[in-house]
Amino acid sequence: MSQKCHFARDLWSQLDALRLGMNYSIEDTEKPQVLIDDCFGESHPGSFHLEKLGYEAMLGVHETGGRAVRHHVTDICDGWGQGHDGMNFILASREAIANMVELHASVVPYDAAVLISSCDKSVPAHLIAAARLDMPIVHVPGGSMRPAPNMTTSDLGGATAQFKKGEIGADVISHLQRCGCPTAGACQFMGTASTMQCMSEALGMALPGSALAPSTMSEIARYARTAGQYALKLAERGITSGKILTKAAFENAIKVHAAISGSTNALIHLPAIAHALGWELSPDVFDRINHEIPYLTNVQPSGRYVTELLWFAGGIPMVQWMIRDHLDLNVMTVTGRTLGENLDILKASGFFENNLGYLANFQLKREDLIRDPDKSRIGAIAVLKGNIAPEGAVIKYSACSPSMHRHTGPAKVFNSEEAAQEAIIANKINPGDVIVIRYEGPRGSGAPEMLMTTDAIVFDKRLNGSVALVTDGRFSGATHGPCIGHVSPEAADGGPIALIEDGDLIELDVAARRLTLVGLAGRKADEKEIAAALARRKTGWTPPDLSSRKGVFGQYTRQAASLMAGAYIR
Repeated sequence: MSQKCHFARDLWSQLDALRLGMNYSIEDTEKPQVLIDDCFGESHPGSFHLEKLGYEAMLGVHETGGRAVRHHVTDICDGWGQGHDGMNFILASREAIANMVELHASVVPYDAAVLISSCDKSVPAHLIAAARLDMPIVHVPGGSMRPAPNMTTSDLGGATAQFKKGEIGADVISHLQRCGCPTAGACQFMGTASTMQCMSEALGMALPGSALAPSTMSEIARYARTAGQYALKLAERGITSGKILTKAAFENAIKVHAAISGSTNALIHLPAIAHALGWELSPDVFDRINHEIPYLTNVQPSGRYVTELLWFAGGIPMVQWMIRDHLDLNVMTVTGRTLGENLDILKASGFFENNLGYLANFQLKREDLIRDPDKSRIGAIAVLKGNIAPEGAVIKYSACSPSMHRHTGPAKVFNSEEAAQEAIIANKINPGDVIVIRYEGPRGSGAPEMLMTTDAIVFDKRLNGSVALVTDGRFSGATHGPCIGHVSPEAADGGPIALIEDGDLIELDVAARRLTLVGLAGRKADEKEIAAALARRKTGWTPPDLSSRKGVFGQYTRQAASLMAGAYIR
């Protein structure tokens, strides 16, 4: 048994009595103890299959001479919260999951841990917990579900708006419901779930090649079993998560994020993980890197194909190989080797060619999924600032038509997403408008995603490609179009977005990294006049009364940091 567990037993011999009251043998009490904490539950397809991966990780631990202990903290899916107040609880769930995993690993003296998760809030929650714990930890991504027919992702968001308008019938909705989620696993596009799996691997916390593995293939089970083995190897060598989650590792991950056009939600989660390590990750780092790194992948929503095909093309290791000259190859990873050593081993083993035959089944080649860096445009994400967002805002311009990278239009202001979506469905929004949705930040309402509204725009032929959206809330990773989120300070904190009025002119300029109020009541105005108008409006502004909120929602909205800072509980 490890020194850590021996010390605990010397303090309190009842520890072994508790173990023997379960399914332990006497011999088990002498072995290194490994926590396996997964998000299994009948909660959504992204976690429904994780019990099997936990079992495989347990086998890996036992094969290597340890004793595995199973725990479960299931997560919830943004899909459950669409259209009602349940969406306001989703981001807060990240904190709850991280807290429970930290509790599991802190009360019992484990020697190592394996954390298993697939999706939007569970993967960052596990990485936050790993950052807090600083113990030998391996993360296992839960992989991708099979794609829907015609290699599409579910179009139910936009279809719902079309159905409400009477443009499609119930039969279309029914068909999409039956085929939208054909198996367990994360959604088949580079949304937040897929992005955060990739970030775990890019940070060095997951085994090379494990992110986005198809959930229905046997390879993902082998990754989980190997993770159990490596957890003990890390413990033997004293390699903890703190030695892997370095500032250099974060820069590497952000470079991979730029190359894959990852979800804007990574700009919430990576800073929150850094905060758990005791330092602050500035949004300016993301913007600097997106001026340097080529955008390589052709994956929905910014591209054509689904994530399963990216894995067949070589996955994150292939992306890292292509941008290796930009990466710090000396960072440590959960293999106990450096990133550079991992990539060299993969190259020599034939890993990069192993799955190309699966691409051939679709009559595709690697370059269809991962472009040559010399033939790719630079960057995918921009951090915007200006008199609307002094602390910043975020746009995924790779998923936006270049024609809207610079746009000026009149504001149509709404104090909730529901009101904005209803206005779109009622044809109250015109081409060229800039929809402003406020009081949807972490303190305003828990930072719900705006998928119902963004999809309503995309599926409205009159508006798609000509309307911008600005919000202090966040977006789904599936979002298309000129959508600017995370505006900080948020409206509930008295940020300038709270002071915008209908008809004010808003200018978006991606190249200049600007989001600016440039006019009042439909006419252009200079900076001095606008500043004076905002100051006058501020004197009449009343902050929202949040005093009646209770429970986890009240705790989160009272204490959450801004989205640009990471939306962690302060």
